[in-house]
Amino acid sequence: VQLAESGGGLVQAGDSLRLSCAASGRTFSKYAMGWFRRAPGKEREFVAAVSMWSDRSTRYADSVLGRFTISGDIGDDTVYLEMNSLKPEDTAVYYCAESLGLTTDWRNYHAWGQGTQVTVSS
Repeated sequence: VQLAESGGGLVQAGDSLRLSCAASGRTFSKYAMGWFRRAPGKEREFVAAVSMWSDRSTRYADSVLGRFTISGDIGDDTVYLEMNSLKPEDTAVYYCAESLGLTTDWRNYHAWGQGTQVTVSS
């Protein structure tokens, strides 16, 4: 599978962004998709995940709950991360990844995109 993120950029605190992750080379509906981020000098951090099978269950990190929404479109094999009320601490490189199960542990994700930079100024 190949994963390609897009939609990052430079925004001000309080603004919104929508990240996209296009998947190719795989049957999208059999996997879970997650978003992770890595800020400078920090460890990789789970952000959100969604199961692409029928129940579309989701998981969110506490730090983004209520502000970020993850969703997936099987028709175009794309997963989205809608980010609202952005804060400077959301600044990071955001990565999408694929897993066999709905999990928050990055070690369970077997395919990763190259990442997209999100910078939130105060």
